[in-house]
Order: sequence, then structure tokens, then C-alpha cells
Amino acid sequence: QVQLVESGGGLVQAGGSLRLSCAASGRTFSWNVMGWFRQAPEKEREFVASISKSGGRTSYADSVKGRFTISRDNAKNTVLLYMNSLKPEDTAVYYCAAATSIGVWVQEYDYWGQGTQVTVSS
Repeated sequence: QVQLVESGGGLVQAGGSLRLSCAASGRTFSWNVMGWFRQAPEKEREFVASISKSGGRTSYADSVKGRFTISRDNAKNTVLLYMNSLKPEDTAVYYCAAATSIGVWVQEYDYWGQGTQVTVSS
């Protein structure tokens, strides 16, 4: 079992920045691929970014590429999502998730946090 708790969401103006954090506990953190997803009202949950177990491989959705950066600290059992140049269309609940292998689909991830709200005003 893996428990995930997100933090760092909030309200920011367009063009601003936020840093999301996900704290993991339970099963050894370094065994897991970690990902961030988001879900806007009345929309499907969608992939944002993922990072391999060692942190050496990352993947991003086209919509956030060049603006968002995912990183992890296996010693601290945390994964971060740095979000820059935020746009109103980035408004969503952001979820941290853990998987055994890298992927971009919701069903590939076994454990999920409760989510943190990010709101970007225009």
C-alpha cells in the first residue's frame, strides 16, 4: 500500500507559478513510478507528467511541456510539480499517483492522493 498526500494548490493569476508537493508513505517510495494528473470540472482526468523510479526519465503532456517540471526526492519520499506560466485552462484538481511502471493512462496507476485544487484566474 502507498499513501499519497498532495499540497501546494491555490489561486494564482495567469502567468504565475505554483509548486505542488506529494508526500508518500507506505511501500518503499523508490519502487514507484510517480505521476501527476488533473481533472477539470466536467472533464476526464488527464495525464500531466510522470517520472521514473530513479528520476532519470520524465514525460509530459503536450499542453504543459516547457512550463511544468516534475522532480522527485527518494530520500524524502516526495514528488514535486513546478508549474510556471500558468494559464486559466490549467485550472483543475491535481492528483498525485503511483504506479509500478511508467505510463500516461489513469488505469495504469494503482494509488492516488485526494487531490489539490489549482485555480488560475485571467
